Amino acid sequence: MLYGRNAVLALAEPTGCGLGGDLFAIVWDPQTKRVHGLNASGRSPRGLSLDTLRELLGERKKIPALGPLSVSVPGAVSGWGALHAKFGQLSLADVLAPAIRYAQEGIPIPQTIAHHWRTNVASFERQEKEIGDLANVRKTFLIDGRAPAEGDVFANPDLARTLETIAKHGADAFYKGELAERMDAYFRRVGCFLRKEDLAAHTADWVEPISTTYRGVEVFELPPNGQGLAALQMLNVLEGFDLKSMGRGSADLLHVLVESKKLAFADRARLYVDPDFFDVPLERLLSKEYAAERRKLIDLEKTLPAVDAGLPDGGDTIYLCTADGSGMMVSLIQSNFRGMGSGLVPDGLGFGLQDRGELFALDSAHPNVYAPGKRPFHTIIPAFATKDGAPWMAFGVMGGDLQPQGHVQILVNRIDFGLGIQEAGDAPRFEHTGSSEPTGPVMTDGGELHLERGIGADVRAELEKRGHRITRGGYFGGYQAIEWDAARGVYLGATEMRKDGQVCGY
Repeated sequence: MLYGRNAVLALAEPTGCGLGGDLFAIVWDPQTKRVHGLNASGRSPRGLSLDTLRELLGERKKIPALGPLSVSVPGAVSGWGALHAKFGQLSLADVLAPAIRYAQEGIPIPQTIAHHWRTNVASFERQEKEIGDLANVRKTFLIDGRAPAEGDVFANPDLARTLETIAKHGADAFYKGELAERMDAYFRRVGCFLRKEDLAAHTADWVEPISTTYRGVEVFELPPNGQGLAALQMLNVLEGFDLKSMGRGSADLLHVLVESKKLAFADRARLYVDPDFFDVPLERLLSKEYAAERRKLIDLEKTLPAVDAGLPDGGDTIYLCTADGSGMMVSLIQSNFRGMGSGLVPDGLGFGLQDRGELFALDSAHPNVYAPGKRPFHTIIPAFATKDGAPWMAFGVMGGDLQPQGHVQILVNRIDFGLGIQEAGDAPRFEHTGSSEPTGPVMTDGGELHLERGIGADVRAELEKRGHRITRGGYFGGYQAIEWDAARGVYLGATEMRKDGQVCGY
């Protein structure tokens, strides 16, 4: 099963995922011929109030990425347990056996992961005072005092023992057994407000995926607290434009893509929150009528410097997809949030704790304001698409705020311009940054537009003429996909050329 591969990546790519992070998945079940959604994201400590958090932050205006205040309950292992209980056919011990063996014996580290490992460790060293104690990071993730280099064989015996416990006793061992007791002792030692009671109360939830149609394709995402809704809102707006006639890579195309992103992200900044704490107006946000209203705000000749939400208030990551001979397809994404997470590693357990709590707002009037036992806004989103009620594509694009932008670019390349599944990911991408954020900041200057090499100088000049502020740099994400070719009865795969990845058939 896919979560066994996730466990291997927890060893080989702790810069993007791990047992201390969260997980989301969309599963196409050939038995019921429908998609199932899984939200395995964790909640904030029940023993930490907003007032106490503000006192601890002092003059700081946001929750820091590193250290104990950003840590929320790790949800990934509960996601493994939920997937196994609903769809698993092998024993959990069999599924986790390869990861346990690799953790014991070691696994070679590839180039891109080695680079990110080095930069993460350097960041931890610079901010050791914020974290409090790096002894466990150094013990767990360094080889002879340094981050593994490309080709180094990295082993993690502590992680092997943790996985062995989960394999023997199930996911509950992580939340209610010996592992929970050890995490609780560590939380108390380092000033983290999570407790074993928070772990025991955690649940992974099966949720109904949300969807929209785009030129005859039904596209599925998961509902908030994640940001998948933004991709669907963008597609609804874009459906009213003849993108094909604009031309692939043209200034007109990039302009409407960016402007649709700004509109969706204005709603995202105010309305994409834990539905247990806020009544998210999903039906209205997903409606074609609402998209038509928002589409009127796009001017083809100039960019939007600021945009409000259309309705009133009511990192680093890994992505995996798989498909089997039965027709089951799974789209899964898992993350620590920023790279290797908070910099906190529970004693002897072999994994780092996530820092997803950084994404709470501190303004009491904001729907995403911090509260005890609340899920923070989430960036990681798996996606799935069907045609005529039959499975078509499981896909994802890793990369923080880029993710809904990436999903839309893949689908436009695939549907509007007819690119193949690999070509759709290889095509040059844009990333727009600086939109209003769920943590409180509001866009007033139009944000910044980052364009990948391969987008022509004439297009860049025309976009600048329309008011886009183009800057260097940008993070263009990591794409993986599996597509079902019903006509030929075969699966097609694609992997990201911008980072380490693999397509594998067996």
